Amino acid sequence: MVKTTVSVIKADIGSFPGHSRTHPKILEVAARRLKEVEGSILIDSYVTHCGDDLELIMTHTKGEDNEEIHKLAWDIFMECAGLAKEMKLYGAGQDLLGDAFSGNVKGMGPGVAEMEFEERGSDPILIFMADKTEPGAWNYFLYKIFADPFSTSGLVIDPSLHDGFTFEVHDVIEKRKILFNTPEESYSLLAYIGAPSRYVIKYVWKRDGTIGASTSTQRLNLMAGRYVGKDDPVMVIRAQSGFPAVGEVIDPFRTPILVAGWMRGSHHGPFMPVGVADANCTAFDGPPRVICLGFQVCNGKLIGPADMFDDPAFNRVRDQCCDLSSVLRAHGPFEPHRLSLEEMEYTTLPGVEKQFKDRWEDLPE
Repeated sequence: MVKTTVSVIKADIGSFPGHSRTHPKILEVAARRLKEVEGSILIDSYVTHCGDDLELIMTHTKGEDNEEIHKLAWDIFMECAGLAKEMKLYGAGQDLLGDAFSGNVKGMGPGVAEMEFEERGSDPILIFMADKTEPGAWNYFLYKIFADPFSTSGLVIDPSLHDGFTFEVHDVIEKRKILFNTPEESYSLLAYIGAPSRYVIKYVWKRDGTIGASTSTQRLNLMAGRYVGKDDPVMVIRAQSGFPAVGEVIDPFRTPILVAGWMRGSHHGPFMPVGVADANCTAFDGPPRVICLGFQVCNGKLIGPADMFDDPAFNRVRDQCCDLSSVLRAHGPFEPHRLSLEEMEYTTLPGVEKQFKDRWEDLPE
């Protein structure tokens, strides 16, 4: 059987005003370029945005890390960045760390989440896209979805989920990976993913090796060696029939957790689930946003999307996020609103510290 690949590739290539949203002309160009290659390179495609990030959703049969697919995305980002520069949009080409494509967009700035699978009789997928936060923001939710029986009841009452799942965790600082099986290694898994600035869940599989979730783990600042904006990750999750139900996947987002990012990538803020129409980051350039589009995959075609967070059931968490935003903003430049010094090493703060390095004096014994 020919396998279907879902590729979600994103980049911030310029926005208006400031870092708040993607310009409609950018979305139009990207959508048109993808439609031109449907039936040849691609089976289907969809373009959207979350805040200032351009999101390319593509289906094909070429597998993960395919050079042709990645070059297509890169060429679109470069073309859109050129348009952004013509319009003097803010941060034009911000996420593009190179000029020449080198076979794969990984390490070149854009975020990538891909998965290849044999389609089931019915194959729902949920695609999550975030702005103003880092890849580790998905850790909490992936644990709740695939390992917490108080969140996903299917782990207890559905025999097809009862064996648990395998999590692949990446150490983005030391560039290494490790696998944990749940439920038996749940505590060990939590020991690492509770530090989301360093340890990030990349994949989740059923115990038989069937893919269930894929995320982007690219850390833009680590690749660039300087602060160039937050990573704004993406994630793809399969649902139903051996995986958590659609409702079990999105329900954990009704809890307002704090994530790193927000203004200048230097603050903690509540992760607010919103419909696409509200995915524009304006209040202190935030708070951090997440959108979710749901599709049925049918012979590689994307049936949808459904805007999963455009639902009054999420109104309460949005209100809670606004309340938390006010509490945190009252801290101003103080922690815990501002990130810890260790995390601030990857922001613009070192530029300030450099100015004063010669003015420090040793304390007398």
